[in-house]
Amino acid sequence: MPASASASASASVEIRGALARLRRTTGLPVAFGGLVEPGRRRIRISELNGTATLALSSLAVTSGYGLGGRAVALGRPCAVADYSSSRQISHEYDTAVAAEGLRAVLAVPVVVRRRVRGVLYGALRDARPLGDRSLTAAMDAARDVEQALVVADEARELMAAAHAQPPRPAADRSGWEQVREAHAALRALAPRITDPALRAELLAACGLLTPGSALPEETSAPSQGVSLAPREVDVLACVAAGATNAVTAERLGVSAETVKGYLRSAMRKLGARTRGEAVVAARRAGWLP
Repeated sequence: MPASASASASASVEIRGALARLRRTTGLPVAFGGLVEPGRRRIRISELNGTATLALSSLAVTSGYGLGGRAVALGRPCAVADYSSSRQISHEYDTAVAAEGLRAVLAVPVVVRRRVRGVLYGALRDARPLGDRSLTAAMDAARDVEQALVVADEARELMAAAHAQPPRPAADRSGWEQVREAHAALRALAPRITDPALRAELLAACGLLTPGSALPEETSAPSQGVSLAPREVDVLACVAAGATNAVTAERLGVSAETVKGYLRSAMRKLGARTRGEAVVAARRAGWLP
């Protein structure tokens, strides 16, 4: 799958989940949303939740037009108590909105690195002001999507670097340190990726950095039959990059005590008495670059 298509699919997964959470937390009967089309100032409605028709499906909303277009242009949330009669917006999309029977509607932009990447909508089928609770929940849902997209962007950047710069010759120590830092960053990001396809792609990129990657002095006695759990490898990758237990916990989104548990388990499996010995043993076994 091309990178752009993969990025779009991952973002759609995040929006789909955010819409479900938005309806669950607010009780709004309808939620929908979509992404800004690459190279264009318009969004394409791709995700529907609670709709009764397909009137909104694939609708292209241009920046500045309608409620969602206004949210894109302003880069901030917008809401109307009665879509069809509102004087705050233009009415190019009234037919689709009326076909779905929507009246009160809110639109919240998804903004990543100062660029609008999508819009989440929530709606009622009757005309009345949408309260602060609904707007706050929609903004929280948008923030969740934003954070997920930031993580996905970082993962793709690291994957691109991993594909472009395979492990360097053993003599190039500075190059090896860069490889190891990239591996640790990829391992730390993987558990935070909700899209299974992107997560698998990211872990595959990790694999590019590990096969046959040990330095000569680290291969004299390779470990046999060492089986580490994914989280144990995540922790060891962070430790190898110089992270403390507290920093490792923050990167992986777990507690410091959990990190200690994984580290103790990995050390036991590797026959290591210290963190440093565990890292060296993991490299000899081919788990780390």
